[in-house]
Amino acid sequence: MARRSRGRLIDGVLLLDKDTGMSSNFALQRVKRLFGAAKAGHTGALDPLATGMLPVCLGEATKFSQHLLDADKRYLVTAKLGERTDTSDSDGEVVQTRPIDFTQAQLETALEYFRGETMQVPSMYSALKYQGQPLYKYAREGIEVPRQARHITVFELNFVSLEGDELTLDIHCSKGTYIRTITDDLGEMLGCGAHVIMLRRTQVAGYPAENMMSLATLEALVAKADEQEIKSSLLLDPLLLPMDTAVSSLREINLPELSAPYLMQGQAVQALGLIPDELVRITIGDERQFVGIGCMNDEGLLAPKRLVVLHD
Repeated sequence: MARRSRGRLIDGVLLLDKDTGMSSNFALQRVKRLFGAAKAGHTGALDPLATGMLPVCLGEATKFSQHLLDADKRYLVTAKLGERTDTSDSDGEVVQTRPIDFTQAQLETALEYFRGETMQVPSMYSALKYQGQPLYKYAREGIEVPRQARHITVFELNFVSLEGDELTLDIHCSKGTYIRTITDDLGEMLGCGAHVIMLRRTQVAGYPAENMMSLATLEALVAKADEQEIKSSLLLDPLLLPMDTAVSSLREINLPELSAPYLMQGQAVQALGLIPDELVRITIGDERQFVGIGCMNDEGLLAPKRLVVLHD
């Protein structure tokens, strides 16, 4: 007998404004419970220290979370200069203290080094895995393991302010970029050391920051629904963005409704405008209902790669 899913079938993306001090998984599970969703997943963890945009995919939207994991991110970071810590942030222990002695010109020269395509060695205090275990577990035991440098791209690195010993920067970067590592490396280039004391993710892909909602706001809406004796879903569900926003960067291929039954059974169908090796977003009919993603196969047909389960 098939197991019945616990929770309701609700699809969409919530832009959570994660609070500091909580893990991304705690925030995810809380959102899942508030919505009563059967399935949920986040799209790239934020450290407990960090705040800001954490897209939470509900229901069928979880099938496209990888696209948000791979998307560009934007951060606002404040570094404390003059102190280096073992974790490169304020959660760690100070391991070195040095005087702050650099000019604005030297700072600009140092910032320029990080712009564009570079190689970055991940921090030992990251969630990357080595032999099945996250690096931070080895780090907490004082074990150093080999890490491969990875290609990253810093599209923008903007100076915001320098007030006393606190330097604030705005960083637009590719996936897999460790802001703590940039901060630590920058501190070493300036000769004074540095560590992150504030980190806020302000953007993921093209999602607007003004659509973010905090857990406190969600909980207040649930309380309001209880007071009004209505279903909390009436107040929460309108906050969800359509699930195809996770793949909004993909070009759309719109199919006639006659093609839908064949496509939804996993069959390749004819479509205009296909380009080899291009992943596309598939919609059906005049209402442009999103049904999944696909690409051109060897026969020149549109083959589905990931389809949603349509439900009322």
